[in-house]
Amino acid sequence: MVIMTTTSSATFLPVLERIAEEIDHTPGRGRPADYIPALAARDPRSFGMAVAEPDGTVYGVGDWREPFSAQSITKVFTLALDLAREGDELWEHVGREPSGNPFNSLVQLEYENGIPRNPFINAGALVVTDRLQTRTGDAAGELLDFLRAESGNPALDFDTEVAASEAVHGDRNAALAHFMASYGNIDNDIPVLLDQYFRQCSVAASCADLALATGFLARHGIRADGSRLLSRSQAKQVNAIMLTCGTYDAAGNFAYRVGLPGKSGVGGGIIAVVPGRCTLCVWSPGLDEHGNSVAGVAALDRFTTLTGLSIF
Repeated sequence: MVIMTTTSSATFLPVLERIAEEIDHTPGRGRPADYIPALAARDPRSFGMAVAEPDGTVYGVGDWREPFSAQSITKVFTLALDLAREGDELWEHVGREPSGNPFNSLVQLEYENGIPRNPFINAGALVVTDRLQTRTGDAAGELLDFLRAESGNPALDFDTEVAASEAVHGDRNAALAHFMASYGNIDNDIPVLLDQYFRQCSVAASCADLALATGFLARHGIRADGSRLLSRSQAKQVNAIMLTCGTYDAAGNFAYRVGLPGKSGVGGGIIAVVPGRCTLCVWSPGLDEHGNSVAGVAALDRFTTLTGLSIF
């Protein structure tokens, strides 16, 4: 039996509870990322999910208050922070098209003269972080301040163990950065950029934190304090890129199943946006072959099916 399709927020908690029960009985939850020891140790059976309304009301189930490594989810916020500063000039340095390749691929960069396909593959995120670093002098610190303010959680912080682990296994990202620098598409010294990038990805936050922090995209660019970060058009752009590029080379399947702008991270989290209505974050560490949470995608699929909330 399917719950009636409705947009009433009163149904959020019962829907989340039903989804959590269904996920708990689902076999085959994937495997945690194994190249970062702190992530590999996570229990793939862990599950949390939160929904935040535009006014800051938040609902959750399971491990929704437990911090996890946000990883590539942070690319959404870094993109928004840089786009707010430089506007369309950013798009001269990074594209807006799906990659069709793994998130850390070097293949397309040479064909496209060092311009990454989109801001959410690693090469594109490095460019965005580089540009934010040039404008702020501390891209990772700017990100952390933003997340603390939007989530209302001043305790949010970097996980130094995760950042150090990523640095040890960071040769591919270093190669991407050096390659783009050879085309003049990186401004800062590579060690500085990589340190900023690894710190950015190491942010530890809960489903509640990230659902709340994403709220500006549901509010069409308005921050939690009522100030405007992005124009309505820019918020639309970020949501569009999340839909087409936010889950790497599985973005088409994610759009097909979930029907919302979303962004995943290899820590097992996924954020999603229902413009004008709510934002979501789901976390379960077991990943599929594309690096997306198996239970997370399934839970968001069920959410849009049970509530009727989708952009389509």
